[in-house]
Amino acid sequence: MPNESVMAEPMTASAARVMPTRLSLPAKGSCWYCEKPLDSVRRFCGKDCADSFDEEAEYTR
Repeated sequence: MPNESVMAEPMTASAARVMPTRLSLPAKGSCWYCEKPLDSVRRFCGKDCADSFDEEAEYTR
């Protein structure tokens, strides 16, 4: 059983690396993917742009 917890730790760390850092992006007043103007809180104008940003980040690492 101890081996399972040891195996889970690196998997968690690698999962964190795979996840794009879009949550750490600062709000900039426009969508990070399509540059559509936004308020000072949102990072993406919608789910499509957020998903596209993630997909592009995955292919450009």
